[in-house]
Amino acid sequence: MNEQTDKRRAVIFPRQQKILKTLGENIKLARKRRELTQQLISERTGISRVTLRKIESGDAGVSIGHYLTVLAALNLAEDLANVAQDDAFGRKLQDAKLLGRNR
Repeated sequence: MNEQTDKRRAVIFPRQQKILKTLGENIKLARKRRELTQQLISERTGISRVTLRKIESGDAGVSIGHYLTVLAALNLAEDLANVAQDDAFGRKLQDAKLLGRNR
């Protein structure tokens, strides 16, 4: 295989897989709360029902773009923009570095 056709999958550890599974379950619940079928979401997004089922199960092989498309169909796309917005750990690292300069 040449480099352009060689698809590599990210290594997903059990902890990250659990997070993806939770995300998928949350998407599924949001769809059901709105009383929308998988068929309707598939039609609205242009993705297959197979891909939607993979998203709802937290499949790491599905592109983040497809996750975003489904979130947009559920009017939840803005939620993705909030990821890492409040970076408490990053601020602590930055503050520690800044305090170290003053010593």
